[in-house]
Amino acid sequence: MTSPADPPDGVGSGGPRLRLLAVTACPTGIAHTYMAAEKLVQAAQALGHEMKVETQGSIGAENVLSDNDVIQADGIIVAADKDVDLSRFAGKRVLSVGVAEGIHHPERLIERVRSAPVHEGGGTGRGAGGGPALAASADGPGGGGGKQRGVGYKALMNGVSYMIPFVVVGGLLIAVSLALGGHAQPDGGLVIPEGSFWKHVNDIGVIGFTLMVPILSGYIAYAIGDRPALVPGMIGGWIANTGALYDSESGAGFIGAIVTGFLAGYLVVWIKKIEVPRFVRPIMPVIVIPIVATSALGLFFIYVIGKPIAWVFEHLTDWLGGLTGTSAALLGVILGLMIAFDMGGPVNKTAFLFGAGLVSRNPEIMGMCAAAIPVPPLGQGLATLLRRKLFSEQERETGLAALFMGFFGITEGAIPFAAARPARVIPANMVGGAVAGAVAGLAAVTDSVPHGGPIVAVLGAVGGVPMFFVAIAVGAAATALTTVTLMSVGSGTARESDLASAPTAPTEPVPGVGEVLSGYLTEATVRQRLVADEKEAAIREMAELLAATGKVTNADALVATALTREALGTTGLGEEIAIPHAKTDAVSAPVVGFARSAEGVEWGAPDGTRARLIFMIAVPEAAAGDVHLRILALLSRRLMDPGFRERLLAAPDTGAIMRVLGEIQ
Repeated sequence: MTSPADPPDGVGSGGPRLRLLAVTACPTGIAHTYMAAEKLVQAAQALGHEMKVETQGSIGAENVLSDNDVIQADGIIVAADKDVDLSRFAGKRVLSVGVAEGIHHPERLIERVRSAPVHEGGGTGRGAGGGPALAASADGPGGGGGKQRGVGYKALMNGVSYMIPFVVVGGLLIAVSLALGGHAQPDGGLVIPEGSFWKHVNDIGVIGFTLMVPILSGYIAYAIGDRPALVPGMIGGWIANTGALYDSESGAGFIGAIVTGFLAGYLVVWIKKIEVPRFVRPIMPVIVIPIVATSALGLFFIYVIGKPIAWVFEHLTDWLGGLTGTSAALLGVILGLMIAFDMGGPVNKTAFLFGAGLVSRNPEIMGMCAAAIPVPPLGQGLATLLRRKLFSEQERETGLAALFMGFFGITEGAIPFAAARPARVIPANMVGGAVAGAVAGLAAVTDSVPHGGPIVAVLGAVGGVPMFFVAIAVGAAATALTTVTLMSVGSGTARESDLASAPTAPTEPVPGVGEVLSGYLTEATVRQRLVADEKEAAIREMAELLAATGKVTNADALVATALTREALGTTGLGEEIAIPHAKTDAVSAPVVGFARSAEGVEWGAPDGTRARLIFMIAVPEAAAGDVHLRILALLSRRLMDPGFRERLLAAPDTGAIMRVLGEIQ
């Protein structure tokens, strides 16, 4: 037998038969895991090789590779976007790529594995970049099949997901401690007595807020460079947020944390590529890389980035000082824009400190700041109530917390939204902040304490209370409406006339196969031609189709859940296929629908194809188990057969469609 480390030359029908193994896995272990497995098996058979594939999906590892399989293998392909244990493949040629490569280029991978490096033991594999879950797939956030945009987005969302609990816990503890333990002062201020129980609660909340920024930075870095990047990312984020380290009155805030997170992650990736002696390799990830990356990033921020930040905001403060004689509305717009821009960052702090410094001489300026301060969290919280389906369940919960924080003037409550969608949320926040600042300036609202939000009016620190609340309300509404408008761009709903005229089920039973997929898909849930021509409308039309079975108790809720899933990452799988799915109590029993689109629906698939074959899966939240995962696995495997797809597209009527679907086993 040929040596495992040196497989024979020649590929295809004219070359020796290779014994190949593969492991496929994607972040949520659903469709792409099985699509990649099916493609690799098909390619190996076409080239005359043996191929066994272990799938690591959400329903557990299947077709697990045995020790005997590994011993006899000529090469192993790991097509995965999450951790895969490679230690069992020591001494074998191992090729690690993203799961999308297994779907789109299986023949190329079989060719490349012949010259892949021999794995020396230990470690894990995560696809092409070495970082955890970088190559986006249709089953995970980010979409895009491993494109660079997907990598950056996924890293950012990783940081945001870990940061959100710190924002919520820290903000709510601070707000509760102020509400229950604060004492109003003669000047309208609010003070928590030192050493009191509520002061300790407040201190705990402050710690949560303090950790928020380095957590964001650290987990962005971790998503890019794995565990060695966690320490430089977190320390870099702490440095970015601690202005005293580079002579700035305020730190760089969450925007600085995003910068340090990406810098730390890619710095670690670059260091990993440096060739080092073998005896040094074991200590690289735990000692050498963290120390070198942390020191380099920290010093770079302090001496190269930090100094200019301090200079810019020092001169920005001077510039603001020169505006006090200008129109009150113009000054209110500028201060509102600054307050809302980075929500506790250096721009926000510059405006706040400017207003606080003049609170005794010119309280109107602090009044403008105080009106703008709560607008970002109130506006984002209001947006989650206005258009719930645009936000995930976690975002809706964060929105409620943001409303509470906004009442107490905690601008940072909007940071999770801004960090996740900066291009949409930050402009929306700034619109609302500018409106609130302008209204407060025109109405000559005053604030006699260096704080903002409705709480300062409740405690008697504000002059012109009615217009103060008007300014906040109008600003928050402007932010909410701008947010939902920007998030809704490109989306729409099905035309009511189209939906009304579309058939909901075949008019009479069709002879042939009556049900497939354990009865979850029946003739009643098949539509020969989809009316909708864009994704949201298609999902709504599919939900109406499923509702005709009586298994959907709330079609709108089903649509909202499916769209929330789409927001995490497209379910457009490529090959003209889309499989939207939802786990929700809006359905009473598992049900699957199928529809064809003649022109295709743009679904954001990695390969750019429009979806012509659309399956929708809906299962109850409470009793779902792994039903939907098994349905997805069966569909994904069968749909990788080009002949099956062609037969499904060519089927002339519902009966013929059901007979083709009956091939799914």
